[in-house]
Amino acid sequence: MAESENEMRKRRYFKSGLSFIIAVFIIIPLVAGSLVSCADEPETPTTPTATPTSPPATTPDPVEPHDGLPLVSFDSGSFAGSSNCAVCHRNLKDESGADVSIDSHWRSTIMANAARDPYFLAKVSAEIVNAPHLQETIEDVCGTCHTPMARTQALADGTDSLLFDPGFLSTENDLHKAGIDGVSCTLCHQVQPDGLGTEDTFGGNYAIDTSTSSPDRLIFSQFPDSEQQVMAGASGFTPVYGEHLSDSGLCATCHTVITPVLDAEGEVRDTFPEQAPFLEWAHSSYSGNKECQDCHMPSAVGGVPTANMPPNMDPKSPFSQHFFVGGNIHMLEILRDNPDALGVTASTDHFNETIKRALDQLQNDTATVSIVDSGIDGDTLTVAVNVENHAGHKFPTGFPSRRAWIHFEVLDNEGNVVFESGRPYVDGSIGGNRADEEIYAHEPHYDLITSPDQVQIYEAILQTLEGDVTHTLLLASTYAKDNRLLPDGFDKTTACDMIAVWGDAVNDDSFTGGSDTVTYQVDTAGFSGPYTVKINFYYQSMAYSSVNALFEVDTPEVAAFKEYFDASDKTPKLVDSVTMEIS
Repeated sequence: MAESENEMRKRRYFKSGLSFIIAVFIIIPLVAGSLVSCADEPETPTTPTATPTSPPATTPDPVEPHDGLPLVSFDSGSFAGSSNCAVCHRNLKDESGADVSIDSHWRSTIMANAARDPYFLAKVSAEIVNAPHLQETIEDVCGTCHTPMARTQALADGTDSLLFDPGFLSTENDLHKAGIDGVSCTLCHQVQPDGLGTEDTFGGNYAIDTSTSSPDRLIFSQFPDSEQQVMAGASGFTPVYGEHLSDSGLCATCHTVITPVLDAEGEVRDTFPEQAPFLEWAHSSYSGNKECQDCHMPSAVGGVPTANMPPNMDPKSPFSQHFFVGGNIHMLEILRDNPDALGVTASTDHFNETIKRALDQLQNDTATVSIVDSGIDGDTLTVAVNVENHAGHKFPTGFPSRRAWIHFEVLDNEGNVVFESGRPYVDGSIGGNRADEEIYAHEPHYDLITSPDQVQIYEAILQTLEGDVTHTLLLASTYAKDNRLLPDGFDKTTACDMIAVWGDAVNDDSFTGGSDTVTYQVDTAGFSGPYTVKINFYYQSMAYSSVNALFEVDTPEVAAFKEYFDASDKTPKLVDSVTMEIS
């Protein structure tokens, strides 16, 4: 019997060595570019010991301001540190006078801190506990996109490619500086254009030419550079024009993640699409209209001299600002608030600016809520709520610990609560969410909500071969639920398995490309109107159930992350809200 298209795709991923990719960072929503085609014993449900009783806390007072450590300086032979590049690419201004210095923007992003991210490190350590026989493989492939310069250099040098001691995270390792510099300048700007946007380059399978040496190492630029000799002499890299730097296929290499599926005996049985925002885009109306860079590296105002040397360079436009803005604000706050322990190079002000940009995108360009119908019939109040997705991919996107949900509240004419669904609590849990009461359960998708213990949560829930909910990546074989909001133009009936909708949303006719409508029916007996309906749409990058499942694993990295997480502000981020009086 001939192989199906999906079977052939799975086999190609597995053979190409992409199977073990585990990417936890960069939650950034992608607006992607061109594309061709698209366990252990069952885990015992647990109930949290703490019962949340209070509404969300206000943002705590900021920690004492810090300046951040110096940028990393090194030359490994194929790569140079961010400090080496920043010498000539700082103190840049656009035509409005705004600072658009590359180092000022990049150093406080998740990209820059890919190797410092304590959630990533904790998650990798937990995956190793689950599959210790795959430790070296897991560390190597995680380093592909989290310590990419060190990992690529190690392969070129024929040395070990590991993360934990004695790997890149150890200060004794010769490639420690290259590792801790994260997704840095001379990684992205050396990626070769061949195959970008195709499955041959997914899962961190980017190509770097490590065969050349200074000053013949080519580095790709957004613009043709007439000052090649200056940069070649100063850095050892010769700049050449690379059109692919503005193409989403460049980003897709590390943001299309295929993991293996392990059975209860630890044997590989299949592959699983852990995240595929690039493929989601390709199945939407955004295809060909916007690139990742359009939203996450927005253009500066007018022309910008791309370097401060030589003096008086001609301004070039459009200049892509190195914002790399996404939605993982919670991790940015953890990095900002633990500068010494995490060794960040960004100052408090740098982080605050990046957080501000992330909030602005989340609240102005991501999603909106509206009331599309309402009415009262006797003692029944009916409200239809529409949530519209403005991102060019599913929302939430990226690593499957992200979730967004509707907090729906009805008050009577005296301000008494008549009905409430989806209340957020200070510990990060959601009132009425089954998954936060039993972390190996999940809340279904709803078209109609009639009870406070029903909550509309847009999320991806992992499921094992045995059909149990799991938070372990290597045990995930499919999704028990994936009702994340679809991008405009996304047809769920023709989507391939890699980007399919899973669970009750499949048969919900109001869950379509670009939006979802959920209807609330509230019993108002004993209350008097007019009624005030309040709707808040929230986002959270690290779900309560996901982190609490992680905290069951005993590793130093998990313990460190728990300390940072427990001290952090777990208030979800408000995406949009609407209030209406109904009588």
